[in-house]
Amino acid sequence: MTDTPEAGAETAAQPQQPPAVKMQILGQYIRDLSFENVLMQKGVNGEVSPEIQVQVSLDAKKRPADHQFEVITKFTVTSKNKGDGANLFMIELDYSGIFHIEGVPEDQLHPFLMIECPRMLFPFVRRIVSDVTRDGGFPPLSLDQVDFVALYRQNLARRAAEQQAAQPTN
Repeated sequence: MTDTPEAGAETAAQPQQPPAVKMQILGQYIRDLSFENVLMQKGVNGEVSPEIQVQVSLDAKKRPADHQFEVITKFTVTSKNKGDGANLFMIELDYSGIFHIEGVPEDQLHPFLMIECPRMLFPFVRRIVSDVTRDGGFPPLSLDQVDFVALYRQNLARRAAEQQAAQPTN
């Protein structure tokens, strides 16, 4: 007889490790892209000094296959002339990724989908915006890094405020 513990005793003595997180990008694609070059259509009088505004919204949904999710990033980039407020260009880009995700606890899945997945997609969004603005006759626009954690927290706070406002008061 050997002094090795039985298989059942070995697992009972050691704490169970949570399953490792597995994330794989199965595909990514442009869902919708619109570039409106107002400067070329209407022209601008005087000096052009662009002011850029970027709006970001996110969405995620479960796909029919097990452990698959689609994450949609929506970017609206508007450039206006500081001098007269005239629009120079506008980009609307919906960019999606299909992810296979395993090992993320259910209570952490939503923040994972809305923070980590867009973080993985962002370099591709940045490249598309840069190429589109360059091809549209403007200097290539390199978007600043997006803080997806702060964006997630803002959305949570906004939803909580909306729910509180919707509750009837006595």
